[in-house]
Amino acid sequence: MAVIQTLGELRRSGHCSRPVKQEVRDNLVRKLQAGDPLFPGIIGYDETVIPQLINAILSKHNFILLGLRGQAKSRILRGLVDLLDEQIPVMPGCEIHDDPHAPLCGACRARIALEGDDTPIAWLSRDLRFVEKLATPDVTIADIIGDVDPIKAARGGHLLSDELTMHFGLLPRANRGIFAINELPDLAGKIQVGLFNIMQEGDVQVKGYPVRLNLDVALVFTANPEDYTARGKIITPLKDRIGSEIVTHYPYTVELGAAITRQEAWLERTGRPLKLPDFVAELIERVAFEAREDKRVDRRSGVSQRLPISVLENVVSNAERRTVTTKEKTVVPRISDIYAALPAITGKLELEYEGELQGPESIAKDLIRRAAGKTFESRVGGANVDDIVHWFDEGGALKLSIDERSETCLKGFSVVPGLLDLVDQVGLAAKKDPGTMVAACELVLEGLVAEKRISRNEELGYVRARAEPKGPGYGKTGSGGGGPNLFQ
Repeated sequence: MAVIQTLGELRRSGHCSRPVKQEVRDNLVRKLQAGDPLFPGIIGYDETVIPQLINAILSKHNFILLGLRGQAKSRILRGLVDLLDEQIPVMPGCEIHDDPHAPLCGACRARIALEGDDTPIAWLSRDLRFVEKLATPDVTIADIIGDVDPIKAARGGHLLSDELTMHFGLLPRANRGIFAINELPDLAGKIQVGLFNIMQEGDVQVKGYPVRLNLDVALVFTANPEDYTARGKIITPLKDRIGSEIVTHYPYTVELGAAITRQEAWLERTGRPLKLPDFVAELIERVAFEAREDKRVDRRSGVSQRLPISVLENVVSNAERRTVTTKEKTVVPRISDIYAALPAITGKLELEYEGELQGPESIAKDLIRRAAGKTFESRVGGANVDDIVHWFDEGGALKLSIDERSETCLKGFSVVPGLLDLVDQVGLAAKKDPGTMVAACELVLEGLVAEKRISRNEELGYVRARAEPKGPGYGKTGSGGGGPNLFQ
């Protein structure tokens, strides 16, 4: 169609314009019939969010995605672009992408009246038909709808009352496309009022003009449920005009979460090849799952999926640093590298009062330890570890550096009876893979620490389990868990 350059050619081609919601609906139906993927890269929503989203589009609704941070709300909205036509005809130079068949603005109507079928047309790609705005309290009606532009009036020699002096806001500029507003509750009430008419009647009135623009636009929003339910955040008449409310969620299973994290994390790096043990990836994901269930973490704020993504990137970076300094050939992350990624955890936790008293670093270490215990249980649960525990009970101690080569670490782990054999028997790592063997041995020891069958402290490393302190336990108890500083 892009070979068509004039209005006359467009008319003779039989081209007909469709409302944007009808266009998105038609393209969605075609994708469903063909079995094409609808939202590539969105994992874990196939049976929950995606069906509701499809229903909203088929119903030609304006809709809102309601969910905590890090639940792919903005990514879903941006994925709607793929449901638009590749190109549509527009009036060249028009700020609101006027339809040549039925122009809205006075300048385009005057041009067509003057040039007729010889009026040139342009073609607008789908990527330019998506307008996104982050709602903030300082957004004005002029930003969203429009206002009088005295400078345009002076330059063109027009009266201020002339339609040609209008300054169009973001909403008119999204005409014939999709207009997305992120964090809708942060939009001032009077601005929310300005959205009423476009959602109900399909038109807006620009301030100071007796002209109503019958815009063709699909409105989509995102919001945090806490803000959404707070009184006065989203005004009731606007909520009533939103056709569908779709609730997003965090991954229901560790496997889904790990798949999202692997997809989003930056792992394809130049230099040495990366070998990420699957149990390390599982442990990282379980940190987020443990945080979402922890009473010391503010559940209303949520724990973003960005937490395990950032942790995984930091873990790989720490392993990469060690590999460079030790001159090993392959980057293999270990459990101890997860403790080195504490900065990627502490900054993403909104803590309750109890959590603030303990401190984010202490809580982050506890989350890693608990995640290690869950991973140990799922991978090694039921295996006989009595020989390992007995060796520590008899006074054995083990302390290794985080920056040692894999072969050196294996020599240290080999003094613990049955440890290397256990790792091989349960399938965590093969004896021919020293890097993964080291990570697997660390997992076993961390799991035993989490189960309080052995202890760990900064001075001695892994040692025998300590007796639980008696009494109220005020202050520091001195029990063996406090992070893997023994590896530093």
